[in-house]
Amino acid sequence: MTSTPDTTWLTLPDLAERLGVRITDVRRWIDERQLVAVRRGERNALSVPADFVDEHGPLPDLAGTFTVLADGRFGDDEIVEWMFATDETLPGGTTPIAAIRAGFKTEVRRRAMEEAL
Repeated sequence: MTSTPDTTWLTLPDLAERLGVRITDVRRWIDERQLVAVRRGERNALSVPADFVDEHGPLPDLAGTFTVLADGRFGDDEIVEWMFATDETLPGGTTPIAAIRAGFKTEVRRRAMEEAL
């Protein structure tokens, strides 16, 4: 997977602690594709990009994009890579995750559908 150098990563226990939820809640979010996690680091720990959550939990606008990409046979590593890939033509930011956080979910999802074809 291409590295995402500007990304802060949270292990599942760290994410649960940050949000004040049980780790089983974090695992459920991953199982339900509200979040995507990949194995990272020397301990190969499941981790989630911090940009995928806010103070309340998973960003609601991500789940549909994750589903579109997964339906297009993207693996979790590829989904994370795609979400952080630079695209200067995106409104609201230079990556899909930045554009979603800026309120351009529809445009990001449209581009995800094109990629998934």
